[in-house]
Amino acid sequence: MTQHRLSLSSMIAAVAAVVTLGLPGMASAAYEHPANNEKGIIVHPEHFKSEKTREQVIAETKAAMQQGRLSYGESNYPIRTPDVSSGKTREQVINELLSESPAERAARLRLYSRG
Repeated sequence: MTQHRLSLSSMIAAVAAVVTLGLPGMASAAYEHPANNEKGIIVHPEHFKSEKTREQVIAETKAAMQQGRLSYGESNYPIRTPDVSSGKTREQVINELLSESPAERAARLRLYSRG
């Protein structure tokens, strides 16, 4: 029977593997845990701990929205944008299309073609 000595590099690799594989388990200490279902998670609300009330969070969010401190996706979606119209009626646009020159038509078709 032969004995194999463990080298320092194999020990370091083993420790690194254990740490790397253990990190997701430590990160799952939140109230969402991975699960084999359609959503991919299972929620345990009893694991969530908060020092703030719902009203305090809502007030802070509204203040941040008014001050513009929320990045895209953190506030209510979609953000209302003012309606912008071209100022032309449908008939005016149709008349412009019918009266365009061949060069303008070719440029428009090049712009909107798959090309």
